[in-house]
Amino acid sequence: MIRRPPLLHPLRPLLERAVDSFCAVLSPDTARHYRGAARKFLVYLGAHHPDVKRLDQLQRDPHILAWMAHLRAQTPPLSTASYINLLIALRSIFNDLAWSEKRAELAHLIHREDLPRTPQRLPRPLTAEQDELLQQELLRRNDLGANVFLLIRHTGMRIGECIDLSEQCLRSIAPARWAVHVPLGKLKTERMVPVDAFVCELVQRLRFFRFLDPLPADGRLLARPASKAALVRQFRDYLHRTCHQLGLPTNIVPHQMRHTYATQMLRSGVSFPVLMKLLGHVDPEMTMRYVDVALTDIEREFHLARSHPRHLVPQPKTSSPSAHSGLRGVIDALLTAQHVMEMFRRSLTNDQSCSRLNRLSNRLTKILSQIRKLSIT
Repeated sequence: MIRRPPLLHPLRPLLERAVDSFCAVLSPDTARHYRGAARKFLVYLGAHHPDVKRLDQLQRDPHILAWMAHLRAQTPPLSTASYINLLIALRSIFNDLAWSEKRAELAHLIHREDLPRTPQRLPRPLTAEQDELLQQELLRRNDLGANVFLLIRHTGMRIGECIDLSEQCLRSIAPARWAVHVPLGKLKTERMVPVDAFVCELVQRLRFFRFLDPLPADGRLLARPASKAALVRQFRDYLHRTCHQLGLPTNIVPHQMRHTYATQMLRSGVSFPVLMKLLGHVDPEMTMRYVDVALTDIEREFHLARSHPRHLVPQPKTSSPSAHSGLRGVIDALLTAQHVMEMFRRSLTNDQSCSRLNRLSNRLTKILSQIRKLSIT
C-alpha cells in the first residue's frame, strides 16, 4: 500500500481539528472523505497561494473561486457529484471553524449558489441482449461473484444491501413460499422481497461459499476480508472484467441490474405501488427514474386499451337470480346479454361480423319489447 507523504501546511492542524470535531459521530468512510477534501484544498493552496498561512488571509476571491475553477479543469474531468461533495465537505469545515475560531466570515466563503444541480439520471436498464448474455455467462461461471450478481439481478437489491445480507436472510413467509429479508439500506428502510426457487438456490450457493471461506463466521452471507467499500470495489472489478470478456460496454455498473429488475417487474404486470415496496422506495418520483418505458411498451398498452375498451362503456349492474325472478329476471338477463354482445361487436374489425351482431341485437330489442308487453297484461 502506497502512503502519501505528510502534508506540511500551517493551516493543516486547524482543518484537521475541525474535521475531528464534527466527524466523531460519523462513519470512518465519511470522516476519510472530509479529510481528503481538506487535503486537496491545502495541496492546491500551498501550490498556488503559498503566502496564505493564516485563516484571516483566506478570501473567497481569489482563493476559493480559483480552487473551484481548478477542480472543474481537472483531466480526466471530475464528475458533478464528486465536485459537489468536495464543496459540501469544505463548506462544513469552514462552518465549524467559523464557530470555533470566532470568524464568521469563514462561513461565507462557499455560497449555496456555488453548488451545481446534480444531473438528472435517466433509467439505465440493460438491453434484452445484454441482460441475456450477461446472465448466461454468470450462470456458466457459477463462482462467488457470479452468484452475487445473479442475486442482485433477480431481487433488485443495491450492491451495498447485498453485501450486508445476513446468513439467515432467506425467510419462509408461507408454505413453499420464500422471501429475502433486505436489511437497512440507503433510505434506512428494510423490506421483504418475495423470491422463487432459483433465488433460493442462489442463497444456498452463497452460504456454501461462505462455509468454504477461512474467515470466522460473523453472521453475514458474504465474507468481508476488509472494509465494506473494499468488497464493493472487488465485485465492481469482477463485473468490469466479465463485461470486457463478453465484449459488452465496460461502463456497465451493478446498479443497472436494479434498473433492469424494476423494468421487468413492471412489464410483467406488477403494479406501481408494489414496485415501490419491492425497491424500498418512499418517493414515487424515485421509482419512476428506475422504470424504462420503451416504445414497445406504449404500443402494447395502447392496443390493449383499444381491444378491451372497458372504460368507454359502463358495465351493467347485474342482479342476482334471487333478487329478481319471473319476467323481471328474464328482462335483466336479456339486457345483460345485449350489453355483452355490443361490447364484443366493438372489438371486432370485420364489417360482416359487425353487421350480423347488429341484426341479432335488434332481434333482442324486439324480444324485450314483447316481454315488456307481457308484464303489462
